[in-house]
Amino acid sequence: MLRGRHARMLQGQNIGLVSHLAAVDHAGATTAQLLHETPGITLACLMGPEHGYFGIAAAGESCRSQRHPDWRIPIYSLYGETRKPRLEWLRKLDLLVVDLQDLGCRPYTYVSTLKLVLEAAAETGLPVIVADRPIPLPRTVDGPMLDSRFESFVSAIKAPMVYGMTPAETARWLQQTCIPQVDLRIAPMQGYHRQVTPIIDAPPFMRPSPSIVSRESALCFPATVCLEGLPHIDHGRQTAMPFQLVGAPWTRGEPLAETLNACRLPGVVFHPHRYLPPGATAKRAFSGIRLTITDAGTFRPVLTGITVLSALADLHGRDRVWDQRTTRTEFFDKLMGTDTVRLSLMDGEPPAVIAASWHPAQRHFKKQRNACLLYHPK
Repeated sequence: MLRGRHARMLQGQNIGLVSHLAAVDHAGATTAQLLHETPGITLACLMGPEHGYFGIAAAGESCRSQRHPDWRIPIYSLYGETRKPRLEWLRKLDLLVVDLQDLGCRPYTYVSTLKLVLEAAAETGLPVIVADRPIPLPRTVDGPMLDSRFESFVSAIKAPMVYGMTPAETARWLQQTCIPQVDLRIAPMQGYHRQVTPIIDAPPFMRPSPSIVSRESALCFPATVCLEGLPHIDHGRQTAMPFQLVGAPWTRGEPLAETLNACRLPGVVFHPHRYLPPGATAKRAFSGIRLTITDAGTFRPVLTGITVLSALADLHGRDRVWDQRTTRTEFFDKLMGTDTVRLSLMDGEPPAVIAASWHPAQRHFKKQRNACLLYHPK
């Protein structure tokens, strides 16, 4: 829809594109390729989010700006010396286009990049077009709201951890709630109905980041990403099923799966799963669990994640979960956007009670969100 709906606006313009190789059309061509090849359009520069424009940098790895090896245009890094587009980059542009495959989850940093791009565009008066794409959980709002004390690049927007908005809807929400001066245009999807099942005629799946290798990994990401603050508990990042597995040298898959399935969490079941942990020297398989999403429409990933942590503490002791040499308490709280989840879990509070405490703030957020939605279920 980008070149169709906004064809006139694109013509004769020097365009900057914030994107990556996961942004493809139905034939597999990247948005950058399409803009570069369109007569009358000058693709003046690219800007890449975390993992870089080519999507090969590891999580958290700083990226350098470079020149495109074939087109000889700048590829500016938005995950290196700066995370916000610089004035000198924008000064030569007539228009900025954003096309990122996002997950609709606050710790997944593409939304942080979107916010900073919109802020920079607003400060310079540069028009922005946000091209839209589906997200894995478009109907789901789950998790705590961001506490401003824990704002960071992995928690940059004042929304629940899972906020159920596509990139364009998120841009509209950001415009309405905190960046009103941005000159924002939207390139919406056509024929999309807020689907939670795979879209038959969608563009081919491309990894939006190195560890989101499948739709299943994308669905499970918000449930297990918090374990990056507890690195002594593995979440499968270095396996063929990133974010779908949970295990440690001391876990036992059978009782853990039984305990979790007894909780009857919506939209998910747990299976014992033996797998080799990361590291070339690993010799003993972990007896862990595998998450299988049975209904993406009812799945509550953040509730699921804290229930896993609660079950691990009940079965193996709270010290095993929370009091280890490798524990990254500060990062766990940044991923959650608050310290209340960790403190409540450490106090033994039931996950359902913790999740219930999120509801009042979520109700307020949902009113804002509803005003920005572009698509509705069939």
